[in-house]
This record gives sequence, C-alpha cells and structure tokens, in this order.
Amino acid sequence: MNFKNKVVLVTGGSRGIGRAICQQFAERGAQVIIHYHQNRTAAEETLASLPGGPHLLAQAAMEDSTAVQTMIDTAVAHYGRLDILVNNAGIYEEHPLAEVSYDEWQARWRHILDANLIGPANAMYCAGQHMIRQGYGRIVNISSRGAFRGEPTAPAYGASKAGLNAMGQSLAKYLAPFNVFVGTVAPGWVATDMAQEHLDSPAGADIRGQSPLNRVATPDEVAYTAVFLASEGAEFLTGCIVDVNGASYLRT
Repeated sequence: MNFKNKVVLVTGGSRGIGRAICQQFAERGAQVIIHYHQNRTAAEETLASLPGGPHLLAQAAMEDSTAVQTMIDTAVAHYGRLDILVNNAGIYEEHPLAEVSYDEWQARWRHILDANLIGPANAMYCAGQHMIRQGYGRIVNISSRGAFRGEPTAPAYGASKAGLNAMGQSLAKYLAPFNVFVGTVAPGWVATDMAQEHLDSPAGADIRGQSPLNRVATPDEVAYTAVFLASEGAEFLTGCIVDVNGASYLRT
C-alpha cells in the first residue's frame, strides 16, 4: 500500500468518498489530482487536507467528452504519467416511472447515463491510452449496491452502475496484457453529506438496520478498499467487484 511516486486521478474527489480516497492515497505517498465539477471550494478544502504532494485540482464536467480528455491529457503533461484512475464521480436522481412525464423520463436517463457511465467510459479510454504506452496502470471504479439490489425510484442510476460493473470487467480482460488492471467497489449506504438527510430522517433507522452491524459505511471504509485494489499485489483481483455494504445485501 505504498504509492510513492505514483500519480492518481480521482474523479469526484472534492467531497465524501472521493475526498477520503484522495486523502488515503496522499497519506501513502501518491501525488493526487482532485477532479471536481462545480464545487471548487470543497475541492480546495480537500487539497488543503492532503499531506505530501505536489497535488493538483482539475475541473471538468464528466458528461463532456472533450473536457474529460483535456483533464487527463493535462494531468499527464503536468506529471509526465498517470498511474491510477479512480472513477468515483456520479449523480443520483430519482425518477419514479408513474410520477414523471415521458420527456422527464428520457431526460433523466440521458443525464444519468452520460455522467455515470459514458463519462467514466471516456475517462477509462483516455487514461487507458496513456497507461498502455507506459506499460502500467490501475483503474478503480466506484459502483453501487444498487446495481444488484435494484433502485425502484432511480432505475437509471441502478442501470448506470450495472453498466459500470460490466464495463470494468470487459476492460479488465482487454487491458490485462498491457499490465493495466481494473477493479470495482460497490458500496451500500455511506455516511456522506449527500446521504445525511436520509440518515437523519425517520427512515434512518431502517437504513442502518439493513446491515447486521446496524450502521452504514464510513467514507474511509470504502476508500480503503479502493486504495487496496490499486495497490501492488492486488493484480490478480482484476475484474473483481467488491461489495462494501456491511452484509446488507449478499449475492452469490
């Protein structure tokens, strides 16, 4: 778990799980590129919290293919290489089938798939090109329990994460001969700012009760798994999907 002289790009790195991933990589010696979309203040707070360095901020809309390519090419130009990509950025929007118009249904599907699936696919392509040339790379995708358990009121989110799982496994097979390995982390509920409203609501007890540990994951627990999958010695896990959900949803 030593990442000295390694360069890591974490999408959605300004808050929550992404911030914890950035911090854990930095604590282990990596140079970290913190991607953000709109919240520069949060990104700067994450940057200020990181030991070591030099670290870097990178702004891009994941839905914008040109912006994604520019972000990755700029990172490589700055550091001379890119060793690890963590696809953490994503959005969650509810769109219950019986409660939205057909136009809204289509708009939500396009928006969510562009952000959660097409954006990471483009990032993997652009990063993968550099990793193939340098003969080394690690890619970690942050998926969701919802890809397996289902998201009744947010089906596009569940589908986007299921697609991310399949894409990671497909590219794990393709990239392995180039010494580039791909792993996926699938969290359940995590105690982030975005989840806090739900956890503090009357539904919070039921959410925590889904796990026999009677709690949800911390961002650090999810981050630790992501960092492990990117570490030396975890290569034979390529193609894996690791559940980090406190046994709230078990699959065989």
